Amino acid sequence: MREPTFRTAPAVRGFERSAEAYERGRPGYPASVARHLARALRLGPRRTVVELGSGTGKFTRTLVPVGCAIVAVEPTAAMRRVFERTVPDIPVIPGTAEEIPLPDGLADAVVAAQAFQWFRPRPAMEEIARVLRPGGGLGLVWNVRDESVGWMKAVSRILGRYNRTPQVRERRWKAAFRAKGAPFPPPRMRRISHVQRATPSEVLDRFLSVSSIAILPAAERRKVATEIRELLRTDPVTRGRSSVDLPYDTEVYWTRLKR
Repeated sequence: MREPTFRTAPAVRGFERSAEAYERGRPGYPASVARHLARALRLGPRRTVVELGSGTGKFTRTLVPVGCAIVAVEPTAAMRRVFERTVPDIPVIPGTAEEIPLPDGLADAVVAAQAFQWFRPRPAMEEIARVLRPGGGLGLVWNVRDESVGWMKAVSRILGRYNRTPQVRERRWKAAFRAKGAPFPPPRMRRISHVQRATPSEVLDRFLSVSSIAILPAAERRKVATEIRELLRTDPVTRGRSSVDLPYDTEVYWTRLKR
């Protein structure tokens, strides 16, 4: 059976190549993020949540203890295959935020972790509003590297030479909530700090799975890998370590339908 194809941002196609590295290297999310969204969006048993851009199920696993029914939507076939292995009890279906293959008014809330910046904001918001019940909620989550730590800032400089768009994307999605006729008011935000402990190999997987790196030609990816290995080998905080701590701030946004 032929896999469906979807209109997605070019960098998202890198996830087809990097799904296994994504699963090995990307951080999870603090349990307190799910608890916060459960309170803010009134989630729990007998509630239904749609997760957009679910990837390999990193955030899904954090959300499961809340007790709501979850339907995951993911456009990338390789990510769905990993999801089905890691979260076998949760259905994951092909689709995008702009074309959610679910009926009107199905969900009490929609969530997206590490994904909303890739959506086309206005059509995605209209489609999210369609699948929500009246007064339904929207939760958005990002793990953001804590660049107050020197070696993490150095990694960001390496990656930044290949990815110059994140701030532009952030401005675009935030502006969409302020636009006339937007179905949601601007979201509130809370920041939660946490740490991922990882081996040097997992650190490499984490950064090579960044979409802007994953889509590079093989020779350029090898160059990035060499630079990160050298940083880990020489930085006073990471050299000689069998595991290192990657500090993050998890940004949690939430809002509700206007109508």
